Amino acid sequence: MARSSSALRRPLASELPSSPAGDLSDLGLLGAAVDRERRRGRGTLSNASGRYEPLARIAFDDGWRSLEDLPPFKTTVTVDSTRKIITRNESPDISFDRSINPYRGCEHGCVYCFARPTHANMGLSAGLDFESKLFVKPDAPELLEREISAQNYSPRVIAIGTNTDPYQPIERKYEVMRGILEVLDRAGHPVGIVTKSALVTRDIDILSRMARRNLVKVALSVTSLDPKLARVMEPRAATPARRLEAVRQLAEAGIPASVMVAPVIPAINDAEIERILDAAVAAGAREAGYVLLRLPLEVRDLFREWLMANFPDRYRHVFKLIRETRGGKDYDAKWGERMTGTGPIAWMIGRRFEAACERLGLNRRKLKLTTEHFTPAHKRPQQLALF
Repeated sequence: MARSSSALRRPLASELPSSPAGDLSDLGLLGAAVDRERRRGRGTLSNASGRYEPLARIAFDDGWRSLEDLPPFKTTVTVDSTRKIITRNESPDISFDRSINPYRGCEHGCVYCFARPTHANMGLSAGLDFESKLFVKPDAPELLEREISAQNYSPRVIAIGTNTDPYQPIERKYEVMRGILEVLDRAGHPVGIVTKSALVTRDIDILSRMARRNLVKVALSVTSLDPKLARVMEPRAATPARRLEAVRQLAEAGIPASVMVAPVIPAINDAEIERILDAAVAAGAREAGYVLLRLPLEVRDLFREWLMANFPDRYRHVFKLIRETRGGKDYDAKWGERMTGTGPIAWMIGRRFEAACERLGLNRRKLKLTTEHFTPAHKRPQQLALF
């Protein structure tokens, strides 16, 4: 059954009832809550229709087949035949102007992922669809080589892992990220990588070659040292211990490794900032960063559901603190403030992070990657150049 989306309104977070733990009968996004067994191992609880869809689909038992008999959400992978691989941006508050995303969607299932709303562009849900209906770009290495070989291409650091994780589980099969690194290594092109996966250590052979020419930095995102909390927030990502071990292996191989405490969620993982940074330094990290929780578009409602299901006793307190860091709103996308927030709570988080970094010697010297080794394909010696 489907109803027009104009007839249905998602409740604001402030309108939520005081439901007991586990009671989500009033919290389904447009009636899209999914049975626990069907979403086992996933991050979100629902699969509401994409925001651009003309109809909002509501699951209900019509007597022909029980909802409990529906199959579980299995990961499917579809080929994305994109024609360009480098994405440009002009955001003034981030340090890069170009990025690559080898995949759309991410199986890690991080409930707070700010990239979830991009699945609406595919006509899919930011909920369970985002972590189960994935798209792979197998032609990415070839497209990249063509784009960086264009006569008018000017090299600057390419960021990978800014939208979805390039080392998510399906990378083991498709190896798109490894192919991209091979192209960048040959061309002498700098790259910055962010991931939650220990799979990055598979590519130490390429990364170490690039590191010797100051062409690569790798950041591991560590949100908690508590494996139980990490599993609830990021059900299919590597455990905190494996991420820190990846930092250690990268550092020992001479690859600049850092840690991102991201996102910092007030009253959920903010108390761990100092301990995460202590562990990062012990593993060999020399730089660190943090990002305050961001709740754009559908992410707010998905996070709200997750919070009520897993931390019902903290729900109101967490959202109160979030709003205190966002000018009274659930989210503020203002450039220069969206990553760190504003107000006393945000200030305190920032100062704690800075104080810990100062104590541990983190960020004293920020490594700047170079473009001096860049040699695109069209500049390499050709046989015809002899004539």
